[in-house]
Amino acid sequence: MSPSHPLRLGVNIDHVATVRNARGGALPDPVRAAHLAIAAGADGITAHLREDRRHIRDDDMERLARELTVPLNMEMAATPEMVAIALRLRPHACCLVPEKREERTTEGGLNVVAAGPFLAEAVAALGRGGVRVSLFVEPDPKVLDAAKALGAPVVELHTGAYCEATGAARAAELARIVAAAAHAEAIGLECHAGHGLDFETVGAVAAIPAMRELNIGHFLVGEAIFIGLEAAIGGMRARMDAARAGAAA
Repeated sequence: MSPSHPLRLGVNIDHVATVRNARGGALPDPVRAAHLAIAAGADGITAHLREDRRHIRDDDMERLARELTVPLNMEMAATPEMVAIALRLRPHACCLVPEKREERTTEGGLNVVAAGPFLAEAVAALGRGGVRVSLFVEPDPKVLDAAKALGAPVVELHTGAYCEATGAARAAELARIVAAAAHAEAIGLECHAGHGLDFETVGAVAAIPAMRELNIGHFLVGEAIFIGLEAAIGGMRARMDAARAGAAA
């Protein structure tokens, strides 16, 4: 099956804020980075408001919600505090992710199979508030079935294991993602993906017919140090489009 829809690029600006917070003050400004990303071709902006505010801060989210001309995807834990913030800011979408204070970045997907009642309540409350909900999950059909049962319209597949693997192990992880994306589409879930994607790994994921959106941040911010944010995003967009065109040929 050839892709019949465009593939969106969401640019995550968290680590512009990480650099800012390392020294304190206001610079570099992640909201400025968001505007530059849009100018460079980003279809949306992603920002993770963590409970410990280690990078994106509340005032960043306020400004993003107020200023952006493209969809804002707010990554967040499924907690009462974050649900209340999201319902006040009304971003286009919220991606619910697991959080642990000791982790450097999000490690793995949500355990939706064994989720407590608050996850379902969070999905329902956000949906009633007009916010599109996605669940950040592992590429496993059982997990996708559980996400569907919770009422979320979108899943974002965790691509970290694929990006970190090499050789046959990487091929096996890619096969899991391909199968999960097809299963998501079959049960009526919109499929996104993200975590660890770079110039080398993005093409195979972009070529998956059921994939609708990729969210990429850390690599783009790092690459921007060397070639600039516009060039980094342009390079990623070009690789995504080339892979999509190849899959459709």
